[in-house]
Amino acid sequence: MTTFVDRVELHVAAGNGGHGCASVHREKFKPLGGPDGGNGGRGGDVTLVVDQSVTTLLDYHHHPHRKATNGQPGGGDHRTGKEGQDLVLPVPDGTVVLDRQGNVLADLVGQGTAFVAGQGGRGGLGNAALASARRKAPGFALLGEPGEARDIVLELKTVADVALVGYPSAGKSSLISVLSAAKPKIADYPFTTLVPNLGVVTAGETVYTIADVPGLIPGASQGKGLGLEFLRHVERCSVLVHVLDTATLESDRDPVSDLDMIEEELKLYGGLEDRPRIVVLNKIDIPDGQDLADMIRPDLEARGYRVFEASAVARTGLKELSFALAGIIAEARAAKPVEEATRIVIRPKAVDDAGFTVTLEEDGIYRVRGEKPERWVRQTDFNNDEAVGYLADRLARLGVEDQLRKAGARAGDGVAIGAEDNAVVFDWEPTVTAGAEMLGRRGEDHRLEESRPAAQRRRDREAERDEVAEEYRGFDPFS
Repeated sequence: MTTFVDRVELHVAAGNGGHGCASVHREKFKPLGGPDGGNGGRGGDVTLVVDQSVTTLLDYHHHPHRKATNGQPGGGDHRTGKEGQDLVLPVPDGTVVLDRQGNVLADLVGQGTAFVAGQGGRGGLGNAALASARRKAPGFALLGEPGEARDIVLELKTVADVALVGYPSAGKSSLISVLSAAKPKIADYPFTTLVPNLGVVTAGETVYTIADVPGLIPGASQGKGLGLEFLRHVERCSVLVHVLDTATLESDRDPVSDLDMIEEELKLYGGLEDRPRIVVLNKIDIPDGQDLADMIRPDLEARGYRVFEASAVARTGLKELSFALAGIIAEARAAKPVEEATRIVIRPKAVDDAGFTVTLEEDGIYRVRGEKPERWVRQTDFNNDEAVGYLADRLARLGVEDQLRKAGARAGDGVAIGAEDNAVVFDWEPTVTAGAEMLGRRGEDHRLEESRPAAQRRRDREAERDEVAEEYRGFDPFS
């Protein structure tokens, strides 16, 4: 059964905002006490937070769909809906968040580092919040916004100071088992290590972490073997340790050619050229191994490598290696710039920035894109004529109609607000007068009644009653 997972695709969905409430206050001797509909609650966010007690993405491998709770709708008597509960997802230290195209969204390093993967939807305003001097009793409320839903990829890059790299069965697992308290699987066949192992080493006053990366083979940077799957785990290390097998039983291999092959794969992978290297000639407890180590050590030192001889079985050379690594890591930590608190820079939008664009597309549709217009459309109940009229008024005040005129739009032209896959399309009719003074009964807007036969029949009946009343005005039945 898989116990270590370092790459998953996660489907997150934030909570939807609650709808606003359209309500009128009623009590004895006061049947129309004014609007009292409350606002809807905000939907919950989905947030990734680094938790150092978590070491794998296995939980998200088994349960890749995560959703926060929705906000509750508002109620009468100015009752605001309950906000949705945020969903906090713990991830290992060193997790990289990417979109499906491979773009990095966040690099989560350090306890408590957080990233909002899904933003909860805003709650809709109730009719009490929409009341104004002209619209004293709105017969509508705004809908809650849907929460953000997206697919993200989580990749784990081990946060270690030292990375042990080398051919399969070079003795990396044996070294980490004697240098630290880690207990990796050890056997006498290749690819014994199938997942990275992490251990903690104490050398004097320096404490550092060391990672055993599964064995690399030629072509690892292109995906052969396990290399491409686990090479990401060496990206954050401060020093690379080449573990060379001086007692290999394969006749076509030798430690120097193994080193050249591993360096070529690291070069092809990229991004590791500046890391210091140390070479460990392992398995010198075997007589032939010690002879081969004595033979190739001058050549490796001539290349500029610091060379150590070690044996995990005989426990020789380990102290020198441990303190040498501690010295390199201490220097790297001292040279690292001191992290300062992130400065919060507030960049308010310009007052005269409308925040939307109007473009004419090839099919003759004028497309409106912008945060405000698209949000207003999502919050509009298109089954309520008054709510649609309110949307038209807001768009006119924002300047959308002026921009449509400048772009060459005429009455009857098609206008789409939003992206292609989720847009509201309508035939544009320029607004001549502001809508508030044109409103009739609550929940209706006269600008939308031309195509409604029931509304036309009602107006005809009202006109007939007015004519009859005018005919009998001043009539005296006793004259």
